[in-house]
Amino acid sequence: MPLTLPGLPRLPRRLPRLPSVPRLYGVPMPHLPIPPSLCQGPRRLLLDCTSILDHLPVSAGVCGCCGALRPRYKRLVDNIFPEDPEDGLVKVNMEKLTFYALSAPEKLDRIGAYLSERLSRDVARHRYGYVCIAMEALDQLLMACHCQSINLFVESFLTMVRKLLEADKPNLQILGTNSFVKFANIEEDTASYHRSYDFFVSRFSEMCHSSYEDPDVRTKIRMAGIRGLQGVVRKTVRDELQANIWERQHMDKIVPSLLFNLQDPTDSGSPGCEKESPAELTERCFRELLGRAAYGNIKNAIKPVLMHLDNHSLWEGKSFAVRCFKIIMYSIQSQHSHLVIQQLLGHLDANSKSSATVRAGIVEVLSEAAVIEASGSVGPTVLEVFNTLLKQLRLSVDYELTGSCDPYCNNKTTTDQERQLQEAVIKTIGSFANTLPIYQRAEVMLFIMGKIPVPGIYPALGSPIAGFEGSRMIQVMLLKSLLQVTERYESSNMLAALPSSFLEPLLSFTLMEDPEIRLLVLSILISLIDRHQNTHKFTFLSILSDISVLKLKVDKCSRQDNLFMKKHGQRLYRHIFLTCSEENSGRSHYQALYTLLALLSVELANEEVVVDLIRLALALQDLALANDERLSLYNRCAVHALSAAYLSLISQLTTVPAFCQHIQEVIELRQKEVPYLLPEDIFIENPRVPESLERVEGEVLFQQFQIAEVLGGSGYNIEILNTPFTPQITDEDRLSKRKSIGDTISLQMDMDPRYSPEREQKSPAEQITFETLKNAIVDSVNGEEQEREKRRLVVERFQTAPFEEIAAHCGAKSSLLQSKLDQIFELTIRPPPSPSGSASQGQTPTRSVPVYEMKFPDLCVY
Repeated sequence: MPLTLPGLPRLPRRLPRLPSVPRLYGVPMPHLPIPPSLCQGPRRLLLDCTSILDHLPVSAGVCGCCGALRPRYKRLVDNIFPEDPEDGLVKVNMEKLTFYALSAPEKLDRIGAYLSERLSRDVARHRYGYVCIAMEALDQLLMACHCQSINLFVESFLTMVRKLLEADKPNLQILGTNSFVKFANIEEDTASYHRSYDFFVSRFSEMCHSSYEDPDVRTKIRMAGIRGLQGVVRKTVRDELQANIWERQHMDKIVPSLLFNLQDPTDSGSPGCEKESPAELTERCFRELLGRAAYGNIKNAIKPVLMHLDNHSLWEGKSFAVRCFKIIMYSIQSQHSHLVIQQLLGHLDANSKSSATVRAGIVEVLSEAAVIEASGSVGPTVLEVFNTLLKQLRLSVDYELTGSCDPYCNNKTTTDQERQLQEAVIKTIGSFANTLPIYQRAEVMLFIMGKIPVPGIYPALGSPIAGFEGSRMIQVMLLKSLLQVTERYESSNMLAALPSSFLEPLLSFTLMEDPEIRLLVLSILISLIDRHQNTHKFTFLSILSDISVLKLKVDKCSRQDNLFMKKHGQRLYRHIFLTCSEENSGRSHYQALYTLLALLSVELANEEVVVDLIRLALALQDLALANDERLSLYNRCAVHALSAAYLSLISQLTTVPAFCQHIQEVIELRQKEVPYLLPEDIFIENPRVPESLERVEGEVLFQQFQIAEVLGGSGYNIEILNTPFTPQITDEDRLSKRKSIGDTISLQMDMDPRYSPEREQKSPAEQITFETLKNAIVDSVNGEEQEREKRRLVVERFQTAPFEEIAAHCGAKSSLLQSKLDQIFELTIRPPPSPSGSASQGQTPTRSVPVYEMKFPDLCVY
């Protein structure tokens, strides 16, 4: 029956036979032109009909009737589908379709559209076998074709992948993901300006959070989602013209999805189906993502990690947070490591009012990140890192004393939690310092020392909430931080390691009555002076008969060391002596003092220093002999034992036989008669302290004249040894000699003239004259010579005096000025005297209004 279409004339039953067209493998070849007479009439009508059929949908029902009139690409596509889908793709016909697509690339878009149409129909009719065949054909065409028309074909391909991902069947979702991953691995020759992957990012992220009932299927879906995200990253990062995957809207979906699978303990994988578990695949994908991040993209990649850890309370466990940032630090480029550190520091500041466990978790991650970062620098803002950590220490001290992180939110905290946080912060400070070069570590030491409240200089540091106990705790915490910085500090030049700006305030803490602070200062000095790791050889205070067993590392004292001891030696000796005179010193203090003296002898000793140290040891013996009420019997015995142990050590270091013999004789005599003067009987758990020290005299003491005689015979200069050691108490020591900073404030309050009872005895009717005001503000000067001498003394004081003394003097002067001004203002507001000399009966004397509170008429004001 002839074919009829609406609006078209009836076709004849027979068409004129046209000349055959030569073809090679189905492709038309050039031939001689056909006569025009044969191309008119029915031939033109046939071409019009085929053009119409080419654009008709398959559902019109005309394809089965006249298959010969259908386009060649459709016939080739139909031929790749077998009658039974279980037979799979017809490979011979697939090769023909591939060759046709390569020969006629302009047909690629139509091939893709037709395959997409068939796939949609098969999905709707649940013919999943044909769906798999269509996707396999698409994959092969995509892998084989690399022409300029590939972009139009890709759009059809992505449309089909999208339909598969939107399906409810897990197998179709996995099939679509696998096809997308294959597509992502293809490097396209031409760029695409309009392609969008927003849907795929959202859908793959949703698959990563799949909660399918069957655990095996759920694992497969999650792994498919992870591979899909990996494909999106590969496809977009490689081409700058593609959508920017590093934008916040995409990172907020990708990174949490990866962390969810990295964290989930139920993702054990399916050994029979997958080679790796979701967690392993996620870690590999996460590392690849971070490894591709440029400088400007680090923040967008790290921010979702911080938010995920906050939202799921993962800082408290520490282990997962540490694992995440270890992956980050090892994956990103090394020159970008400091950006991660800055992000963590900013997050720590933002959580300054969070619970102690959260802050401790962030600090722990910071510590681990600093250890990994081995580049030797934490970025351009080194001091900012330590400033943030020290700020957290101060806040933690306040929270510990008040018991609350945020009083408005009723966020309670405990002492144990804050102590754990403080230890974590101190450990992190040490971790950061160990990554710095020597010169930067010296700057950090000075920076931390500048933050420690020095006695007499920062008397008002204690906050009204924390009080003076908070100030003492801050001192302890900052000194512990300083000790962490100095533990691995090695400098060949002691002048650079201990400059005056650092040593003077540090030594001032050795005079405080708090034993913990003094011990920390001694530990810091030991850490800085020990440059050959000899500290552990002096950890046990005892009498050594042969020091060769210690195998000490001793180098010749350099010129810089000699200059250091010449400049600061006497100051060190004085503070060691004053530290020994503290009544609340314990076994650990004397052990630290012995270690410090031993290191001075090994590291910095020349002939002059040796004589000074022997003189100091003999002065300590005299200190223990003096009947000082401040020192208990234990302290006096401990000082004797310290002096004996050190003289035994230095006598063997000097290798003067007569000196060694004298020291050994005294020690042997003590072992027989007064063993409580030796460290073996004192520095034990139950020290053997006598009831009195009346028998300590004569031969059981080290004789200064005998030591001077034997040293003089060996060429030592003994003039200094013959001079008694009498340390002078300076103004700096008087300021430092406080239990806490609060004592300094109390002292200043007591000295304030406003609290003097003499002021109350002044006559209330005292007249105010110009001379009175002048004398109240500035003391009268009796002569020009006195003024000149006073100026000279002031200049000399500012040139030679310690900084603490200058600061204390200025503070006292300002307090005196304020008190005088208060006296003047109080006199100006007293009521004027009554003519009768007394107030009227029955009336209380009214207080006059101060001048600055009076209201004057407008005419009187100008």
